[in-house]
Amino acid sequence: MLRVLMFIAFLVVPVLEIWVLIQIGQVIGGWQTVGLLILDSLLGAWLVRREGRRAWRALRQALESGRMPDRELADGALIVAGGTLLLTPGFLTDIAGFFMILPFSRPIARRGLSWFLGRRVRAMAAVSPFGVMFSGGGPGGPRPSQDGSRVVSGQVIDDDVPPRDAGPGTEALGR
Repeated sequence: MLRVLMFIAFLVVPVLEIWVLIQIGQVIGGWQTVGLLILDSLLGAWLVRREGRRAWRALRQALESGRMPDRELADGALIVAGGTLLLTPGFLTDIAGFFMILPFSRPIARRGLSWFLGRRVRAMAAVSPFGVMFSGGGPGGPRPSQDGSRVVSGQVIDDDVPPRDAGPGTEALGR
């Protein structure tokens, strides 16, 4: 599903950007549209630099205080993504980029990013590449014990000690 949405986005967004550029160019003129795009890029570069410094400072403070910098890392990722969108020519991607960078709209973008990544992680954690559920009930997986805790079946193998049920000839193998 995500691949289909990405494919559509890579087809639709450039077409929409060109259409919006043409519409704005017809209203205010071609050179004014180019000037607006340049002004937009300069403002975006200044804003990315300012907010990037703030995010870096907040990340360092979180690490120095010993707490998990989850909000700061998300802000940094949003600033990088927003800066990338500001690099692409066009007003629609610039609007999305400013939405990710501006301090008053970034919390909304952060909640959206958290929701999206949470769904992706839950979907990926539900099924392994081999189709076995990680929920704990599969073969070799954790199983509940009598007291309700999880028990993982396994065997400890010490290479220095020969196994008890070793048959004849295992001494020659170094066991």
